[in-house]
Amino acid sequence: MGIWDVPPLMDGGSITAPRGGFYNLKGEWDVENVGVAPDVPVEQTPKDVAAGRDPQLERAVEEALKLLEPQKVEILAEPAPPVRAQRPGQVRR
Repeated sequence: MGIWDVPPLMDGGSITAPRGGFYNLKGEWDVENVGVAPDVPVEQTPKDVAAGRDPQLERAVEEALKLLEPQKVEILAEPAPPVRAQRPGQVRR
């Protein structure tokens, strides 16, 4: 659903109401009653929150640190410079 044209109220507040839906290339309604599926599912319970733990943040940091691990990099030899112009009588190699 989409929300736009949010008019201000007299007291400076505002209200919103769903105003539009979206459909996919198959002609089916999309983004209806479906949230964004996580790339990495992490369970976070009220017990975790009460204990001051944040399993989602902990896993996010774990995933970010994986990106910092050394990656194999292959350094290629520099190619010969391109011939941009040719003088009369010069033979290209």
